Amino acid sequence: MRDELLAAEKVKAIEWREGSLLLLDQRLLPREEQWLAYDSAAGVAEAIRHMVVRGAPAIGIAAAFGLVLGARARLAAGGDWQAALEEDFRVLADSRPTAVNLFWALERMRERVQRLKAGDDALAALEAEAVGILESDREANLTMAQLGMELIRKHESGPQKLLTHCNAGALATGGFGTALGVIRAAHQAGLVGRVYAGETRPWLQGARLTAWELAGEGVPVSLAVDSAAAHLMKTENITWVIVGADRITANGDVANKIGTYQLAINAMHHGVRFMVVAPSSTIDMSLEDGEDIPIEERDGRELLEVAGQRVAANVDAINPVFDVTPADLIDVIVTEKGVVERPDAAKMAQLMCRKRLH
Repeated sequence: MRDELLAAEKVKAIEWREGSLLLLDQRLLPREEQWLAYDSAAGVAEAIRHMVVRGAPAIGIAAAFGLVLGARARLAAGGDWQAALEEDFRVLADSRPTAVNLFWALERMRERVQRLKAGDDALAALEAEAVGILESDREANLTMAQLGMELIRKHESGPQKLLTHCNAGALATGGFGTALGVIRAAHQAGLVGRVYAGETRPWLQGARLTAWELAGEGVPVSLAVDSAAAHLMKTENITWVIVGADRITANGDVANKIGTYQLAINAMHHGVRFMVVAPSSTIDMSLEDGEDIPIEERDGRELLEVAGQRVAANVDAINPVFDVTPADLIDVIVTEKGVVERPDAAKMAQLMCRKRLH
C-alpha cells in the first residue's frame, strides 16, 4: 500500500528549487495554476498572511524555508546575523496566529541555529533542516493515510460515503494530505463510494481545492453547501466525517476551519463517526484545552464581497476562521505516531511519548 500511495502523489503546493521557494498560488485555483517565487522571509510571511499558501503543515514548511531565505540575506549583510535573524522569526510568527505548525517549525529552525558551531556552513545547515521538515511531513502523511484507511476498513468493508470540510489535502501539506490522504488511501482500497465536500465559506477551499484534488484523481466527489451537512448525514448514509486540524490541545480539543464544530455536533446526533487527521506537530501540549487557542479573525470583507463585488447590505461582518471542537465529540485522532480513540488528556500524553511508526 505504501508504494501505491507514493505513486499516487500528483499534487504539490511547495517546491524548493535552486535557493528559491516556489508556492502554488492557491487563491487562483482551480481556474489557474500559477507558481510564485519568493526570495525573502518577509515575502514568505506575506504569502502566508494572504493565503497564497494555507493549511497548517504547509504553513510551517513555508515558514521554515522563509527562515533559510532570511538567513541568506542576514549572512550576506555581515555583522551579527543571528541577532538580525530574530526579526525574520518575528515577522513569520506574526503571519497567522492559530496554526501551531507554524510555531513548531520556527522553533525547530531556531534550535538548529542555536546548535551551529564555529566553522559550520550555517546556510547549508538551515537549508537541510527545512528540507527535513518537508520530508518529515511527507512521510507522516503516508503513515496517517494508511492508519486512517485501516480504521475505515475496520468498521465497514464496502464502499462508503464520507464527508470532509475545507482542504486538508496535498495542497495543505508537504505531501499526500492529512484528511484527504486518508480518503485517497481509502479510495485506492475500494472503500470510497462517494465523498461529499463542504464548500467552506468564505474562501471556498472545499469547492476550489478539495473538489479539484479529488476529481483530478478520479475520486467520486460531490460538492455541497456547508449548511447541507446535517441533511446529508440524515439522508445519504454517511459513515465518517474526516477533517484535518490547525491545533490540537493536551486534552484532545481540536481547532480547525470554521464549521468543523457544527459538523461534529451533527455527526454525533446522526451516529456518524468523526475522524481528525493531523501530524503530531499540530499537537500543542502547552495548552490545556481549546479555550486557550487563539482564534484568528480575518477582515469582514471576505464575507461581504465576492470577487471584489459587495453582495451584502451596509452591515458589519464577523469572520472567525477557526472554531474549536471539544474532544468528547471526536471518535478518533490519527497521527503519524498512532491513533487515539475517544481522546482525553491521558491518552494524548501517552501518544506524545511514542516514536513515529515509520
